[in-house]
Amino acid sequence: MTSLPSALAVFALLAGTALSAAPAHDLYLCAAINKNYVIGSKLVTLNGLYRRQPDGTFQHLGSNFTGLFALTADPRNPQVCYAATLNGAMSSRNGGERWRVATSWDMTEPKDICLDPNAPDHIYLALPDGVAVSPDAGATWPRREQGLPDRGKYTQTIEVDRTQAGRVLAGCESGIYLTEDGAANWRRVLPTSATVDDIQQSPHDPRRWLAVTQSDGAFESRDGGCTWQKLAAVPAAEALYNVAFDPTNPQRLAIASWHYGLLVSEDGGRTWTARTAGLPPEDHLFRVGIDPDDGRLYLSFYQGTIHVSSDFGRTWQTAGLEGSTVYDFVFVPRKGQ
Repeated sequence: MTSLPSALAVFALLAGTALSAAPAHDLYLCAAINKNYVIGSKLVTLNGLYRRQPDGTFQHLGSNFTGLFALTADPRNPQVCYAATLNGAMSSRNGGERWRVATSWDMTEPKDICLDPNAPDHIYLALPDGVAVSPDAGATWPRREQGLPDRGKYTQTIEVDRTQAGRVLAGCESGIYLTEDGAANWRRVLPTSATVDDIQQSPHDPRRWLAVTQSDGAFESRDGGCTWQKLAAVPAAEALYNVAFDPTNPQRLAIASWHYGLLVSEDGGRTWTARTAGLPPEDHLFRVGIDPDDGRLYLSFYQGTIHVSSDFGRTWQTAGLEGSTVYDFVFVPRKGQ
């Protein structure tokens, strides 16, 4: 049972959100609420896409769909979006209210999807057996794997360089691969012995990238992803799930890990601290996101409750969706922003 002081603190947090200036971004969650669910159960849960409301709560959108892992939106019209799902790539023309499967039967279970902001009809899809690219806003999805290995091309994450059309980094089970010609050709820029789980580009310095892996630790690039150096201060024995830059503060970074919990840096990545005080000790951290409007930290635990912090992890409040697992926190700029 939630204590009265805790409830009042949550109310104050949500009230402050509602009274502040309208945010420049909408927060979408790719989430599944399936704690205690078994096949045949009478328990009804809502899975798929959620959007943050003005009062800070989250509202389910569209179909009740369990396997929705990642989302990307068209900068020309954020109502046009694409998702990586169990059924393949899906597209929506009304902000996720209705979806259609865009890929064929032989292209399923993608793990990530991204849209090229400098060529918005080009969408890149990370597949369990390689990479596909749509050059025509989701109408067709040819594979683009020249330069990827025959073995080791399982792709967990894919990210477009926002400074140059057709420049993309893919995180595979055998390392990081770079293309500079729209995926016509790939070359390996970082070999790893463990799957690359996430790659992110700094919102402050586009030549800076961070990557995290299953058991090789974290890596940094300062030259646009061409060369990489290991971040010695980040533990490497266990899986690191994702990494996030704070768009409001270039010194702040965060990494989510099942084993290590939340790791944060407030000196640009030179040192890292586990910041878990006030979080449920039995929960396993699954994802971290940082709000580009105010620097708030969002955490998802595996089949847990979303937590939010306004002081970069020093104190926490619950933010709903009990029993959920969030696969992706996606901050979409509102039209005109």
